[in-house]
Amino acid sequence: MGQKINPLGFRLGTTQNNHSFWFTQPKNFSAGLQEDEKIRNCIKNYVQKNKRISSGFEGIGIARIEIQKRIDLIQVIISIGFPNLLIEGRTRGIEELQMNVQKELRSVNRRLNIAITRIEKPYGHPNILAEYMASQLRNRVSFRKAMKRAIELTEQTDTKGIQIQIAGRIDGKEIARVEWIREGRVPLQTIRAKIDHCSYTIRTIHGVLGLKIWIFVDEE
Repeated sequence: MGQKINPLGFRLGTTQNNHSFWFTQPKNFSAGLQEDEKIRNCIKNYVQKNKRISSGFEGIGIARIEIQKRIDLIQVIISIGFPNLLIEGRTRGIEELQMNVQKELRSVNRRLNIAITRIEKPYGHPNILAEYMASQLRNRVSFRKAMKRAIELTEQTDTKGIQIQIAGRIDGKEIARVEWIREGRVPLQTIRAKIDHCSYTIRTIHGVLGLKIWIFVDEE
């Protein structure tokens, strides 16, 4: 009873693909993993510092960062929901980001290539939705209102279902609790169902809240 598994790892090879794609010897595996983490953190920090303030969205708007490594090349593909937060008005944005990541890696032998792809419907992706909800909760919006607003945004993107769960000292109450809401279908046990998932940490003045979002995109 109660066996839980990450919905992305559960569907790996059927409806989900790896976010990192490379091969190495077992003894170098941990170093490769740390390198991936460094690249992702460096990109997120750069976007956070250099983004332009948009009235509607306060997060960094990155849905996923894919990394493909070859012997002489590291290819990074950034899927971003609101490219104008980063690129417009900054012609050297990508080159500067590339230099920053290269400096962080201190890799002489391998070239780094960064490509940015735009997501058509950003609020259909759980990471971007989680950032939106985090900004709402930090601004002291009631959690129920934030949840309902998130569901409304997702419904505009033609998804089949969504489930949102928040845990912690919600609304600053003394006792921590878990609250959740579901709209539509979210079949977590069906492997052919394409489900996007993310877990996100929100730091508020009352403490840390945990946010989990499941979005049922499509069925194959």
